[in-house]
Amino acid sequence: MDEQTFLEAYDPGAFPQIGLTVDLVLLSIVEGRLCALLQKRADHPAKGMWALPGGFVRPDEGLEDAARRILGDKAHMQDCWLEQLYSFGAPDRDPRMRIVTVAYYALLPREAFAAAMQAAPELVLAELDIGWTGEAGGPVGANDGQGEEMALAFDHAEILGHAVKRLRGKIDYAPIAFSLLPDRFTLRELQEVHEAILGRQMAKPPFRRRMIDQGWIEGTGEFETGTAFRPAELYRHIERKGD
Repeated sequence: MDEQTFLEAYDPGAFPQIGLTVDLVLLSIVEGRLCALLQKRADHPAKGMWALPGGFVRPDEGLEDAARRILGDKAHMQDCWLEQLYSFGAPDRDPRMRIVTVAYYALLPREAFAAAMQAAPELVLAELDIGWTGEAGGPVGANDGQGEEMALAFDHAEILGHAVKRLRGKIDYAPIAFSLLPDRFTLRELQEVHEAILGRQMAKPPFRRRMIDQGWIEGTGEFETGTAFRPAELYRHIERKGD
């Protein structure tokens, strides 16, 4: 039997059907707290619960294309940098059928979410409740900013936990923090981003020495304005090949 004959006789229905989805973990920092964009589900299953923006991959599109489509259709955002996070395939993760999801994540400044939340009232930036330290890992919950717990759908607490663990593992060797900062920023603002992601306070002098020694930033000679204290120098991120 040649390959053409084999393919003509091949029956995909002989194997169990498995659905494929994409979920987006879009993260920001609001008032020193790590937050994620969540969407209130309007339909069953998990109606009324909170979920990451996501959807099924169409038969004619790749994973990246699906992620970009869902970014626009569900998160109401465009032209956002996305990195593949992990695949989640527990047999019982969705009550409808066997569904495997591929999660993507991104770090964005708070301002990037303003238009999306105005266009879609079901979207919120929820504070993350991280019940573990360092890179221990584990599920991550969410609250509405007033301490009220938000019930998460499916295994999205696990997906959020995996994203937080990835960020904490990368922040010391990859310049991911700069995605959350303006073009010009103070060392104080840079330290606040690191502290929000790592979930702990950091000593100022060694942190600042390390940032400068890594070669990721340089002073601009400009200073912040509108402060009641001594103005701090503004820095910028140095784009390096391979970053």
